[in-house]
Amino acid sequence: MKASIVRIGNSRGIRIPKVVLEQTNLEGEVELEVRDRQIVIRAVAKPRHDWGRKFRIMAERGDDTLLDRESADLTSWDKKDWQWK
Repeated sequence: MKASIVRIGNSRGIRIPKVVLEQTNLEGEVELEVRDRQIVIRAVAKPRHDWGRKFRIMAERGDDTLLDRESADLTSWDKKDWQWK
C-alpha cells in the first residue's frame, strides 16, 4: 500500500487504517523509534515467544541432547536421577 498522509490534530494521535495493520501484522504492543525525523513503528520483539514449540520439535528430531556430554563432570545424581522432560 502506498504511504498515506495523515493530519495530526491537537491530540497528537494518528489512526492507522485496518488494511495497513493487516498487511504489517501489527497487533497488541508496538515499538516506536524516531530515526532521521521519521517515526518507525514495529512489532515488539519477543525472542522467546515460541520456544516451547521449538523445543518439542527438537525432542521429536532427537536433537535435544547435550553436545558436550562426554566432557561434563557429572555427579552420581546427574548420571542416575536427572531426566530431560
